[in-house]
Amino acid sequence: MLNFRNITLRRGARVLFANSSFTIHKGQKVGFTGANGAGKSSFFALVRDELHLDEGDFSMPPGLEIAHVAQETPAVDCSAIDYVIDGDQQLRRLQEQLLAAEQADDGLKQAELHAVMDTIGGYTAQARASRLMNGLGFTADQENNAVNSFSGGWRMRLNLAQALMCRSDVLLLDEPTNHLDLDAVIWLQDWLCKYPGTLLLISHDRDFLDTITDHIVHIEQNKAEIYTGNYSAFERMRAEKLAQQQSSYLKQQREIAHMQSFVDRFKAQATKARQAQSRIKALERMELIAQAHVDSPFDFCFAKPGKMPNPLLTLDKVDIGYGQTCVIKQAGLSISPGDRIGLLGPNGAGKSSLIKVLAGDMQPLSGNRNEAEALKIGYFAQHQLEQLRIDESPLWHLQQLDKQATEKDLRNFLGGFDFCGDKVLEAVKPFSGGEKARLVLALLVYQNPNLLLLDEPTNHLDLEMRHALSVALQDYEGAIVVVSHDRHLLRSVTDQLLLVSGGKVQPFDGDLDDYRVWLTEQKKGEEKTVVDSTQTVSRKDQRKLDAERRQKHKPLFDALKKAEIAVEKYHNEQRQLEHQLADPAIYAESEKEQLKKLMERKVKVDKALDDAEAAWMEAEEEIEAVKNNEM
Repeated sequence: MLNFRNITLRRGARVLFANSSFTIHKGQKVGFTGANGAGKSSFFALVRDELHLDEGDFSMPPGLEIAHVAQETPAVDCSAIDYVIDGDQQLRRLQEQLLAAEQADDGLKQAELHAVMDTIGGYTAQARASRLMNGLGFTADQENNAVNSFSGGWRMRLNLAQALMCRSDVLLLDEPTNHLDLDAVIWLQDWLCKYPGTLLLISHDRDFLDTITDHIVHIEQNKAEIYTGNYSAFERMRAEKLAQQQSSYLKQQREIAHMQSFVDRFKAQATKARQAQSRIKALERMELIAQAHVDSPFDFCFAKPGKMPNPLLTLDKVDIGYGQTCVIKQAGLSISPGDRIGLLGPNGAGKSSLIKVLAGDMQPLSGNRNEAEALKIGYFAQHQLEQLRIDESPLWHLQQLDKQATEKDLRNFLGGFDFCGDKVLEAVKPFSGGEKARLVLALLVYQNPNLLLLDEPTNHLDLEMRHALSVALQDYEGAIVVVSHDRHLLRSVTDQLLLVSGGKVQPFDGDLDDYRVWLTEQKKGEEKTVVDSTQTVSRKDQRKLDAERRQKHKPLFDALKKAEIAVEKYHNEQRQLEHQLADPAIYAESEKEQLKKLMERKVKVDKALDDAEAAWMEAEEEIEAVKNNEM
């Protein structure tokens, strides 16, 4: 067990938590919650002996195997499956000892080690690693690819698989769902429910926490306190405490009124579909959830859109893809005011590509995209975080949208997204991923769109901001199309699900629980196909097929490598130019000509970098699309 007695932990002069005492027992699954910066990750560093207490005592039994997800992946050229198997350090030590015994021709030692290997399941390690990789979205073909051939998000999945491969007593997971799609989130949730050790989990995914955890440690106001039960149970207990805060009463009632209005809109449709019935069940808990969030720092809403033409946007027999590769064929879709659509489907099936076509960021290969004259799109995607001007402030970004607005009004608006005081004047550059995501959402809300296109909007957002976004979207009167691995958000704000799979976009008749069943059936079908193919194709033939496939796709991988080199080159040159332009001496009258040359070069480099990044993203998406077509 992990025992914490009167612990105090500081970072610099700031106290994260003080005088906190609790015990985590063997086999418990504990979720850690609290605002960003409250000390959750620091708590994990304490358990891993990377930080030391300022006061109090922390103890645990000696010899515990602690596993965690590495934040960086070395650019090694070993195969992905070997990298994952490295997570089982006991197995790797045994293999080294066995090799030494074989070289020493020590038959007795070999027999002893083989017996231990059999006891720990060492001979099934390859199959175990393969199952982990498959569950996290890797195909069988990718298992033998070099680690350095994967993009950053997929390398994080490899790190997660490596941590799960470890035969651990204690598993530490800090936001494990951030780089996963919904399919992988559901698989990981099932795996963690069966995990026999002690789990410490930081997550902002309410459904994920609810299903897995049996205790919650909540950190707020410099105190870490443990609650028995899952996240919903914690919310109820915390709600009882916060309900006594009279100063928060009016705000709480306003949020409950928003939610009740949303419930009333859908109760009339509850008999029409299982999806609506599922939504009503989720909404029944919302009053308690509102109580648990009365002291949230976030308070914003969408204004009523000015014009609402019907339909807002249509796709007519649209093919979507990259180059010669088509991922979605003959898609038809009509979006009307009030539509609230959630997109489901396996990774790489084309959900994000469909969103891009709807947003006008990507042209269809064929077919027609027709938009109403008064259409006003609000589009949120992760790449937009990188388009913020890092040297400018949140206030500056908002002023570019509305130069007539007063600073007071803009400050008040930004305050609803927890940009308060001097924060509104700080440069964006040092902001966390969550703060950047909040700013992009603030800019989107301010523009008052009549169609919202949201591609993973909750990545990097904490529980309080996710809740505030759900409340705002419930009251939004325009149309919504959303892709998200956050099932609570999907349940709360959508009433129609579309399945993007097998090159088609079609209605999904069911709710998210039915989608989970559908995924299980798909996995079984894939596993049967793999078994059948391995029975009919010899290893020699398979190696030949793999070699032919690699040769066939070599131009795509070459293009990706070329784009990565170009991005790095222009990034470096951009930094050098920015460094030169930051020197006050360059603005002297005598340096006027040199300044002009630097400015001209900076414009060219910025453009070249944008083109290189676009080429890089396109190459990655083409490779992903090709791989999915081959599955």
